[in-house]
Amino acid sequence: MSDDVDPGAAERVARRPAGPDESARASRLWWERAADEYQAEHGGFLRDAGFVWGPEGLDEADAGLLGPPDRLRGARVLEIGCGAAQCSRWLRVQGVAEVVGIDVSHRQLQHARRIDEETGVRVPAVEADAQRLPFADASFDAVCSAYGGFPFVPDAAAALAEAARVLRPGGRLVFSVSHPLRWCFPDDPTERGLTAEHSYFDRRAYVEEDAAGRAVYVEHHRTVGDWVRAIAAAGLVLRDLVEPEWPAGHDRVWGGWSPLRGRLLPGTAVFCADRP
Repeated sequence: MSDDVDPGAAERVARRPAGPDESARASRLWWERAADEYQAEHGGFLRDAGFVWGPEGLDEADAGLLGPPDRLRGARVLEIGCGAAQCSRWLRVQGVAEVVGIDVSHRQLQHARRIDEETGVRVPAVEADAQRLPFADASFDAVCSAYGGFPFVPDAAAALAEAARVLRPGGRLVFSVSHPLRWCFPDDPTERGLTAEHSYFDRRAYVEEDAAGRAVYVEHHRTVGDWVRAIAAAGLVLRDLVEPEWPAGHDRVWGGWSPLRGRLLPGTAVFCADRP
């Protein structure tokens, strides 16, 4: 469809419900337009084969949230919302037996193929929606998502249930999202971003619309309690909730993330859960 290929630019912001199809379409269209700029701006920080959980720079090499390296080497891992597959590629470099990525954006996956060719480290990747994973039950030993699909779907419990479905018993799910507290504040790295403007309990989606009222970007908000209940509803057991602190000497500004805000407010939440 022509409007899927050439969406209108964002003209206004709305706070309103957005269903699964509208949310998936908006994410696909937004990333088709933004992928080149995103990789050009952030690729150096993410590294061709690097695994950072968020703008604070928490590195899986240090955090070990997916588990001990020796256990992972024989594992099969799925990355949801892989983008250019930097995290997946890092796992392969560490010797993980099999890593598969999915992303809703064809353009992001083209960047993944480009980096595959440049590095010689290849990651199989599929264009797919986190709400409908194209894999059999109990296919993976671990599932990870670093700011991948989960903030952009309307039904977090259903998406986490999909992730749990493809996990083998004893498998682990680790995913990072914008810290729910950030929803209260404007997406501004300066002092203006330190003044709360929105209710933490307002679950309406943040929707950028084009002139015709079509969503071109959608992000959904959950409280910490919402995420915990969604994890439990998926049949998973929460093992850890990591709130990375802004490290000394880290001066990178990324959207609303900055050293100024990072010293005072958590910007990222990383949830670690196991399938019994």
